[in-house]
Amino acid sequence: MSRITTKFDELRSQGRKGLIPFITAGDPDLSTTVQLMHALVKGGADIIELGVPFSDPMADGPVIQRASERALKHGVGLSDVLQCVREFRSQDNVTPLVLMGYANPVERMGTEHFIEESARSGVDGVLVVDYPPEECVDYTASMNRHGMDAIFLLAPTSTEQRIKQVARIASGYVYYVSLKGVTGINTIDLSEVDNMLAKIKQHVKTPIAVGFGIRDGATAKLIAGLSDAVVIGSRIIQEIEAHESESGNEKLISSVHRFINDIRLTMDQSH
Repeated sequence: MSRITTKFDELRSQGRKGLIPFITAGDPDLSTTVQLMHALVKGGADIIELGVPFSDPMADGPVIQRASERALKHGVGLSDVLQCVREFRSQDNVTPLVLMGYANPVERMGTEHFIEESARSGVDGVLVVDYPPEECVDYTASMNRHGMDAIFLLAPTSTEQRIKQVARIASGYVYYVSLKGVTGINTIDLSEVDNMLAKIKQHVKTPIAVGFGIRDGATAKLIAGLSDAVVIGSRIIQEIEAHESESGNEKLISSVHRFINDIRLTMDQSH
């Protein structure tokens, strides 16, 4: 049983919903990334999504694009991201970690080599944004053999056929994109999310995490009432941006910790 499955079982037994923050590895630098990961856990994160920097992050809005650009300026690549995971794992062998990125860096490393190295480093799941589930049977089988979960996206535009395909091969959780468009958009139609999740749950039996457009505790609490977990990314990156020019990183880390802890406390009030 993967760390991700164990975590969702634990949350379910407690009557709580998962909180999954996203940050980009190498933003503002690799050593700070590891400190931020620990701060997120202390603040109440259940699972961490760690973004792999990429030059053309087509599903990401301008905030996360800038995070990738900052990391790439430091020369951060996929091997560095895995080293970041290993450093985190030296102190935390419990919190599930999910890599989120695009196919190009994975293909460049070699898919099988990437899977092997990810498993050795302590990765629990991988979400490759532009991997179509219809072409990922072998990939997901290899991921599962190495004890990792293959996570896939569903969106408001997903057809029933696509939902069924994801249901057949996804594990860990399914990431539902609450909005049409890119990350960082502000307005979520809760009734639309509720209706679409009902359709997805007819086929998908793994937990469903909802992301895109969640920027505060109130929205996170509402989304948590509909789903198994809430994903927050752009708003955390903005906290990092607000403090990146300051000397040292104490304020940056404390600000991110405080933000995610406020989200956690607000979400838990509804349960």
